[in-house]
Amino acid sequence: MKAGDSIERRNIAIIAHVDHGKTTLVDALLKQSAVFRANEQVEERVLDRNDLERERGITILSKNTAIEYKGIKINIVDTPGHADFGGEVERVLNMVDGVLLVVDAFEGAMPQTKYVLRKAMEHGLKAVVVINKIDRAEARISEVEDEILELFMELDATDEQLEYKTVYTAAKAGIAKKNIDDTSDNMKPLLDVIIKEMPPSKGDVEKPLQMMVTTLEADEYVGKVVIGRINRGVVHAGEQILLMTSTDQIKCKIGKVYVYEGLKRVEVESAEAGEIVALTGLTEASIGDTICDVENPDALEAIRVDEPTLSVTFGVNTSPLAGQEGEYITSRHIRDRLFKEAETNVALRVEETDSADVFKVSGRGELHLSILIETMRREGYELQVGKPEVVYKMRDGVKLEPMELLTVEVPTEYMGTVMESMGRRKGELKTVDERSGYQRLEFEIPARGLIGFRSELLTATRGNGIMNHVFSGYAPYKGDIPRRTRGSLVAFEAGETTGYGIYNLQERGVMFVEPGMKVYEGMIVGENSREMDIDINPCKAKHATNMRASGSDEAIRLVPARVMSLEQAMEYINEDEAVEVTPKSLRLRKLELDRVTRGRAAKNARK
Repeated sequence: MKAGDSIERRNIAIIAHVDHGKTTLVDALLKQSAVFRANEQVEERVLDRNDLERERGITILSKNTAIEYKGIKINIVDTPGHADFGGEVERVLNMVDGVLLVVDAFEGAMPQTKYVLRKAMEHGLKAVVVINKIDRAEARISEVEDEILELFMELDATDEQLEYKTVYTAAKAGIAKKNIDDTSDNMKPLLDVIIKEMPPSKGDVEKPLQMMVTTLEADEYVGKVVIGRINRGVVHAGEQILLMTSTDQIKCKIGKVYVYEGLKRVEVESAEAGEIVALTGLTEASIGDTICDVENPDALEAIRVDEPTLSVTFGVNTSPLAGQEGEYITSRHIRDRLFKEAETNVALRVEETDSADVFKVSGRGELHLSILIETMRREGYELQVGKPEVVYKMRDGVKLEPMELLTVEVPTEYMGTVMESMGRRKGELKTVDERSGYQRLEFEIPARGLIGFRSELLTATRGNGIMNHVFSGYAPYKGDIPRRTRGSLVAFEAGETTGYGIYNLQERGVMFVEPGMKVYEGMIVGENSREMDIDINPCKAKHATNMRASGSDEAIRLVPARVMSLEQAMEYINEDEAVEVTPKSLRLRKLELDRVTRGRAAKNARK
């Protein structure tokens, strides 16, 4: 069989909550489908090619791959599990005819399980349930089966959707079973169920060409690559087509046509309805555009994506240390990069502000935005990021705010601490469920109440707390939420920190800097143990003297500095503060660096 020939296909997406084993499951299918040569060394999570995906163990970008089984081609798309990347999930579901819903045999149905399943049902897709990690010692398979059935019923599944098949897998071991008591040493039972249960990919090859642009990729050799499923007709290399955007119709010429085989894109002369293809040459294409026959313009309904719930300001780095570590530092660089990202990241909104050096970027959550910032940082950008703010709506004169469904799992002894924190943050308890010494608490909470909660949870539970959340809609404003209760320790002069200077300030609070670090006036170097900000000098050196005092020259002992991740830094700052992001450093600073001006403004605010 040659690539592009007329064959039977199944187009499926793998959807799941974070860390329930989607990518590992795809790995197992690829490894057992002759995609790799015999004895070839294959790394784990082969689809997570992005450095950030490997470091964090999550899927951020959807990936296309394909395998062949019993003469049938199965196009598989691995989707993100985190709700912050709902834009990716939304697009992918436009390309497929069915989904594998992967659920952990111990954790069961989680918030994102519900989120991704709801999206699949809105698209009318058929589901096959995969209960994964059945080899876990604490697996509770029958209870998880009941949870999944309840979830389908809660989401108003049709009678046909309720007739789903369940497959039991241990993806890491490469095993799948149709019944839990079966013996198996491979993934064939899952592939058999996919072939039998998933509808064949349909499309009339005799009708004029019609295809939606679902994903865009940049290739260093061929430029922009357009990916999508052909709804009807046939697409040919070198063919003249009509690109229908939301505002215009543009005649374009397709360059090359590729289909997927294993992990590779294979060039073909043509591809027919039902196939997932990658096209080159369409430099003006955007996500949601329709590719169609020149003589038969017929646009498809545009992709609908959930609205952004959180916004952050991106600006030029204006600190005294600006330009020393980054390659791209101007507003033009930042602007071009943000608008380029918005072309492919459909859940992202970029707006220009009154200031030419500042841009308002709105996304689906802290993780969504922090991944973008981290990616830009690794590409050599320097920028300044403000405090995340939620996106409010007004309806009939009522102020509405985004709400999140939050699930927290904590050991029983920390339950009271979490409940107290949720009370302050306007969280409303919905359900409590005990599992193996852990309490699973479900809250409905304003999105702004989650800012800063992750680090607070980890501190309060000594690293034992797990949280997940998913957007649940808009509700009337819930009232003020107390802000950070401790002030900042702010450097009042530029210089290099000394051990002596830091040692004498340690009792004031928690330090963020270590000896030998460059600081500047207005840079936040620690957290005060009290509510107000204090200006300090961590660069103070010990005066030389001929006298040797008893014990004073012994080695000073410094408490290790608190090192924050990007997300922790964004959560930590107040409205008058910002995070300076460079390829090598993360620094916290006051927006107004001059302490006299800052003090005057604080005095006026108290009047």
